Amino acid sequence: MPTFLCRACGVQYAESDTPPVRCMICDDERQFVPMGGQAWVTPEHLAVDHFNAFRKVAPGLYGVWTMPQVGIGQRAFLVTTPAGNMLWDCISFLDAATCDVVHALGGLKAVAISHPHFYGAMATWGRAFDCPVLLHEADRRWVVDADPHLDFWSGDTRAVLPGLTLHRIGGHFPGNTVLHWGERRMLLTGDTVLVTWDRRHVAFMWSYPNYVPLPAAEAERIGARLGALDFDALYSAFWDRGAIASGARAVIERSVRRHVDGPGAAMDVTPADDGV
Repeated sequence: MPTFLCRACGVQYAESDTPPVRCMICDDERQFVPMGGQAWVTPEHLAVDHFNAFRKVAPGLYGVWTMPQVGIGQRAFLVTTPAGNMLWDCISFLDAATCDVVHALGGLKAVAISHPHFYGAMATWGRAFDCPVLLHEADRRWVVDADPHLDFWSGDTRAVLPGLTLHRIGGHFPGNTVLHWGERRMLLTGDTVLVTWDRRHVAFMWSYPNYVPLPAAEAERIGARLGALDFDALYSAFWDRGAIASGARAVIERSVRRHVDGPGAAMDVTPADDGV
């Protein structure tokens, strides 16, 4: 039987003879159903004219994304370390060429995903590389393609590999997670904390497409959790504005102040050190 992916969010559903009637993730207030209605695509159809691209972002860190865009259009990150590699967040398409590239770089010890909007084809990735897919227990209800490779964790932290630790900070979803790479003083955030277009701030949102910010108290709580971590660079979900190569702690601090106190609360800023 085929598997169907939602064209709007890119999340893969379990095998079935016919497409699902609805996408529970798009029906949620944090996402949306397009004006043209719910639509579906199979991996086989994507393989006709789609491919995955790789770009080196920083030492040991590669961005991976699908062209043309599928679903939300997020990038995943291949994190390479001497102890093994992991994929941070997931995309909706996986082909033989992508498997070859990832294996050539050392394969995968794990996949870890920030939140349900970026589940993509996570079960397919877990099966292809025979590795656990780490999801926070608080978001279990959003899983629509159950698989033995899915590994639900609980609590506030989970070590993945030496120097790589997941931190549940909530906000956008109850189980929203960031990845801290201690040795590189780097934070990978998905869109839990999203770099804004000016690259001088980050956003704390409950819904990005529907423009619903998190309450001020939530932004302060998230800022305090992140403030306890040692990092300088921050990489979020999208290529067009998704990186702060240095000074990210100060960016988060002033972004929390602006979120809580309103525009103009932190105007004494200098341009961020751009990344990719």
